[in-house]
Amino acid sequence: KLQKSIKKLKDPNAIEEAKNQITWIDKQLRSNPQKNVESEILRGHIKKEREAAKAGKRPYYLKKSEIRERKLMDKYNELKEAGKLDSFMEKRRKKNASKDHRFMPYRRDGGGA
Repeated sequence: KLQKSIKKLKDPNAIEEAKNQITWIDKQLRSNPQKNVESEILRGHIKKEREAAKAGKRPYYLKKSEIRERKLMDKYNELKEAGKLDSFMEKRRKKNASKDHRFMPYRRDGGGA
């Protein structure tokens, strides 16, 4: 709706404001799935911990690093099911290789005198 209204607007300030709103909404929509994945992981862990607490065990709270690991594992499993894991890993390898090359020291001239 906002994109249609931009075409009708003639005031440059109003157009800029509408574009800013669109970009904000896009950012919100992109960040939402990541938050959903984290909350899903936490929800599953809390459920298991409640059952363990009923059995008399002490609660164990996930660290941020463990949440990150589980999120990464979920992502890999999802990619594996879709058959896109190889291409993803290849891109990751290329990215890491380019980083490594960037931080390599320049070759020195071995001429001596």
